[in-house]
Formats: sequence, structure tokens, C-alpha cells
Amino acid sequence: MKERMLFGIGNGVASGALWGLVFLAPAVLGSFSPLQLAAARYLVYGLVAVILLVPRWPALRAHIGRADWKALTWLSLLGNLVYFVLLSICVQWSGGGAAALIVGMVPVLVAVVGAREPGAVPLSRLAPALLLCVAGVVLMGYEAIASTHVQATVTQRFIGLLCGVGALLSWTAYSVGNTRWLAKVPNVSGHDWSLLTGVATGGLALLLAPLAFADGGAGHSGREWLGFWAMAAAVAVFASILGNACWNRASRALPLTLGGQMIVFETLFGLVYGFLWQQRWPVAVEVLAAFCLLAGVIWSAAAHRPKVPTVASA
Repeated sequence: MKERMLFGIGNGVASGALWGLVFLAPAVLGSFSPLQLAAARYLVYGLVAVILLVPRWPALRAHIGRADWKALTWLSLLGNLVYFVLLSICVQWSGGGAAALIVGMVPVLVAVVGAREPGAVPLSRLAPALLLCVAGVVLMGYEAIASTHVQATVTQRFIGLLCGVGALLSWTAYSVGNTRWLAKVPNVSGHDWSLLTGVATGGLALLLAPLAFADGGAGHSGREWLGFWAMAAAVAVFASILGNACWNRASRALPLTLGGQMIVFETLFGLVYGFLWQQRWPVAVEVLAAFCLLAGVIWSAAAHRPKVPTVASA
């Protein structure tokens, strides 16, 4: 039990480190639209997923049916395309810190939903950990929103925040739905499920591409497009394929209420990458926020530790 939990937490941290790249890409590629970012990332994701899945498909075919493909399509739409487009708008118009604040609230929503699952840890035991997570993301968001690192109008900031809320709801629905569906396909590994998700997402990206690239390469040089596709490929491989595989392993190894807490590492790594891109050190409030988030996750992990029966109860 302990080894399984440590395995799940380790994979949760790894997925957060890889997923943190999604906060960096829209900032680095600020001259490209969110639709272009999403279409390029998921076209590459789909292509790589197809290549890796071909030799594995004969063994998987018997375990994947129409219902599974339908679920993969909806999960891909919610957790990939819709989420990343909304997140990119939030990063570009409201700043990476504001996006981290909003998406960092995912663990709270997932824990509330997961608390209704059979055998889940009650919310009363999770309340202190959840409050620390909330305090952490609020502190991060307050400092980021008050900063002057993003130049945008008031209207753009407001729309960006609304898109951030949309990304929060989209990712929460994906996180819960993906965990529940993984339980229905025990014969499919987390890595294979990630590849199948990539195939479904790539198909959706093909439908999005004509709209995203309708103006061709207007306004960008060949060098800018080269950097654009290089970043899209990096995010596709590291965040989508490797990150999703780590997340699926964590989802299977951890209860839903604890698995949701692992998403805070995406926020933490996203902020670290943002500090590196802005070439600055975090201020005291941001350090305190990071401490609150980490403490909340550790407290949540402790709440899920099975109780050792006492002599009296035995």
C-alpha cells in the first residue's frame, strides 16, 4: 500500500513537471494565436501517438470498443483542446500567474467531487489540506495579478480570467472523467491510454487546423515558424505523451481525492518556468504560496495514510 502510494505520488510530481510547460509555451509564443498553439501541439501529439501505437495496436484492439473511442473523444476535447485554448488565452491576456491561480484550484474541485466516491476520505479530514492549497493559489494569484509583467487592457484581463475559469472547469471534468474511465479498462496501461488519447486528440486537431491556419504564414518569418513548431513538438512529446502517461499511472495508483491534489505540482512548475523565462527570483509572497501548496499536498497524503489498528480496536 505504501509503495503504491509513493509510486502514484512520484508519477503525479513528474506529470506536474512536464505539464508545467503548458504555462510557458503561450508566453514564449505570444505572437501566435491560442488556436494555432493548440492545433500545432495536438497535431504533433496525434502523429507521434499513431507512430507509437501501431506496433501495440494488435494487442489493444480487443480491449478498445466504440464506447471507449467515444469517451476518448470527449476526454480529448475537454482535457486537451478546450482546456489548452482557454489556458493560452488566460496566459497571454491575464498572465501566467493568474492562469496558475485559477488552474491551481482544480485540486479543490476534484477533492470535493471525489469525496462522494465509495471509500473516499471524508472532506472533514481533507479540509486543512484543502485550505492550505486554496491559500497558496490565492497568494500566487494576488502577487501575479498585481505585477506589471503582462501588458493588457482591463477588458482583455477580464476575458482572460473568464477563460481561466473555463479552463478550470474543463480540466476538472477531464480529471474526474479520465480517472473513472481508466477504472473501466484495467487491461489498458496508462501509457497506452495516453497514446489512444493522442490519436483522438490528433483527429480533433485536424478539424481545427484549417481554422487556425487560415491566414497561412502571414505576419511571421520562417525563423519564427521554426521556433513555433519546435515548441509545439516539445510540448506535445513532454507534456502530452510523457506527462499524460505519468498522470494515468498516478490516477490508477491513488484515490481520486489524493490524485486531484497532485495537480498543484503543475502550478508550481509552471511558476518556476515562468520565473526562469522572466529571469527573476520569486518574491516573498510567491515563496509563501509555494510552501502552502506543498504543505497542503503533504497533509493530504498523510490524511490518506491507512490507520494502524490499535490493540483496543483489534
